[in-house]
Amino acid sequence: MRTADVVVIGGGIHGCSTALHLALRGLKPILVEKDYAGRHASGVNAGGVRQLARDLAEIPLSISSMDLWEKIEDLVGDDCGFTNNGTVLVAENDEELASFRARVDDLRMRGYTHEELIGRDELKRLVPAVSDHCPGGVVSRRDGAADPFRTTQAFRKRAIERGAEVIEGVTVTGLARVGDVWRVETSAGPIEAPKVVNAAGAWADRIAAMLGEPVPLTVVAPMLMVTSRLPAFIDPVVILRGRKLSFKQLDNGTVVIGGGHLAVPYRDRNETVIDWTKLAISARTVWELFPAMRIATIVRAWAGIEAYMPDGIPVVGPSATSEGVYHQFGFSTHGFQLGPGTGAMMAELVATGATNVPIDGLGIERFGTLKPG
Repeated sequence: MRTADVVVIGGGIHGCSTALHLALRGLKPILVEKDYAGRHASGVNAGGVRQLARDLAEIPLSISSMDLWEKIEDLVGDDCGFTNNGTVLVAENDEELASFRARVDDLRMRGYTHEELIGRDELKRLVPAVSDHCPGGVVSRRDGAADPFRTTQAFRKRAIERGAEVIEGVTVTGLARVGDVWRVETSAGPIEAPKVVNAAGAWADRIAAMLGEPVPLTVVAPMLMVTSRLPAFIDPVVILRGRKLSFKQLDNGTVVIGGGHLAVPYRDRNETVIDWTKLAISARTVWELFPAMRIATIVRAWAGIEAYMPDGIPVVGPSATSEGVYHQFGFSTHGFQLGPGTGAMMAELVATGATNVPIDGLGIERFGTLKPG
C-alpha cells in the first residue's frame, strides 16, 4: 500500500506545478498520470503566457502566476523558453476598438492596470507587419510565451527533485473515503492519502463523478499549425477576438498559428482528427492580417485534448461534497499561463485550508449539478 500526504491526479502543467509546490511546503505528494507528463493539453498548446483578455474571475490567479513566470528559472531550474515581448490584442475596426476601450476602462475602475489601450501608431510600432486597416488594440506588456512541453517537464523534474513521486502510465479507477483517508484505486494498486487534488484535465469530470458532483465538461481539441521559417518580423504574441487567432513567431523563424478552431477529439483513444477546412480559415485570417506571411508554407498541424467548461473558466477550489478533495481542471484552452500560480495557490489551500489569492467564482458548486444526499 502506497501512502502519501496528497495524491495529485493528472500530470499536466497544473498537476506538476501543484506537486512541486506541495513538496516545497514539506509535504509528500504522489502524482498519478495515465500517460506521461505533458502528453495532452499542457505539452501541445500554443505556449501563450498572457494576462490579457482574461475573465475577471481569473485575473488574480493570472497576475500571481505572472510573478512566478518572471522568475521561472529560479523556481524550476529552466527558463522554459520564456520570453516576455508582450501580447497584443488587435482591433480590426473601430467598433472592436470601442469595445476594447470599455473593457480597459472597467478594469481600471477595478484596480487592474495590466491592459493598456493603444492606437494605430503604437500598434504599428509594436507589430509593424500588421495590416494598415487595423485602428489599434490592447497590449499587456509583461506577457509573452514559453515552450509548453519543456515547461511541463521542468516542473515534473523539479517536483521529483524536491521529494514528489511521479507515477506515469497508471490510471485512476476509483476514489473512496476509508476512515480518515482517501483510497485512490489505480491500475497499479491503491494509494492512501488524507488529501486529493483532481487535476485530470479532459478526464477530470470522471473523477468528480466518483465524488457525486458531476460537471458539464466538454472535451475539445484546439488545432495549431506551424509554418516554414521566415525572417524575423514580429516580437509580441498577437491575438484576435472577432476572427479568433493566436499568432507568434519563434526564435527559429517559424510561426505558430492557432485560432480556436477545433479538431475532433477521441479521449478514450488519446486521438484527435484534424479538420483541415477549419485550419484554412485561420490561414486566411493570417493572410489578410499579415501580408508578410503570404510567402510562408504550412509545415505541420496538430491538436491536443483539453477540457472546456460552459462558462469558459476553470474549476478551482475544494470539492463541494468531499472533505479533503480539491479540483483544478477545466482551463478551457487558456490554462498554460495559469499553471505556476495555480499550483502555488492550490498547495497553499491544501496545506493551510485558505489562500491569499482570490478564487471567488471558480468553485465547482457554481454548476448546481450535485447529486442529492
